[in-house]
Amino acid sequence: MAFLINSALNKSAYRIVAIPGSGIGLEVVPAALTILHQVGKLEGFTLTVDYGYLGAKALEKFGSNFPQETVQLCEGADGIVFGAVSQGGLLELRQHFDFFINLRPIRSENSLLHTSSLRPEKVKDLDILIVRELVSGIYFGNAGRDSDDQGDYGYHTMHYSDREIRRIAQVALQKAQQRRGLLTVAHKENALPHIPWTRLVEEEAKEFPAVKVIPMLVDNLAMQMVLNPQQFDVILAGNMFGDILSDLGGALVGSIGLLGSASLNEQGFGLYEAIHGTAPDIAGKGIANPLGTIGACVLMLQQWGETKAAQRIITAQKRLLAKGYRTADLSPAEGELYVNTATLVDLLLSEIQK
Repeated sequence: MAFLINSALNKSAYRIVAIPGSGIGLEVVPAALTILHQVGKLEGFTLTVDYGYLGAKALEKFGSNFPQETVQLCEGADGIVFGAVSQGGLLELRQHFDFFINLRPIRSENSLLHTSSLRPEKVKDLDILIVRELVSGIYFGNAGRDSDDQGDYGYHTMHYSDREIRRIAQVALQKAQQRRGLLTVAHKENALPHIPWTRLVEEEAKEFPAVKVIPMLVDNLAMQMVLNPQQFDVILAGNMFGDILSDLGGALVGSIGLLGSASLNEQGFGLYEAIHGTAPDIAGKGIANPLGTIGACVLMLQQWGETKAAQRIITAQKRLLAKGYRTADLSPAEGELYVNTATLVDLLLSEIQK
């Protein structure tokens, strides 16, 4: 089975749906759209944006966290740019469009090595891709509250079909084959023996003889990401494990605000978002780091085949960070320049035009 991991649209006009959500989503999504519009002008394509609602804002406007009005907007779009929500809707959107492929790249920047939680030599040239299964597992299993003779209790069920594991394994193997040929499989089979990630991935790997597969217990994997992250190439994980492991990436590269992700279905249609949440402690202050959402939009451009536009943003960001500009989450050190969200966007626009 082949998945359209890169669909290469290469059109002169694209339509996206922007769903800012709440919290800092209301700040980082407009910032990313400003950058997208500018690279479109420079690279010869136009961008039409429709706005949708999920979560608390949708509940207030439509009476549902997951309104059909938003679903209908997304149908036929070229991509969805998402901010963050803290109350419902996102899981339903992922499941509705079968966004089972979640790609979360973790790459270090030379100018930010000192911001890592590890010594600079531990993260220099770091390049990890986490491939996370996104529409199954414990977040989608049977759940609820009940009581017995011991009192009240809650339960969540981790459910994975073999088919679901095999299809995400094929994507991860394809990615590893295109990169450095190493796939680490996160599992917890000593405690969860009936969900056989190792066996199923190794069976699929027979079609990818150039890829080395290393199964690793997820607790050891988390420890190894801190001890020696450079050993990893592609990491394949189920929904919950991938969620947790990718957040570790924020500590490795300096801030979770730097990391973007792409969530794709079999047809190559995708939702693009930073991996951070609503960040209510800084929401509305104009200091959020938009680079995670901008990085997600880079993944969208690459998915479309707009590689020159994507590279223009990547290069501009490298130059900007090398000049010492930092948002609050990067804890500017002596000699570095603190900037707010709006200023960072203005500076990035200037770099993009060079």
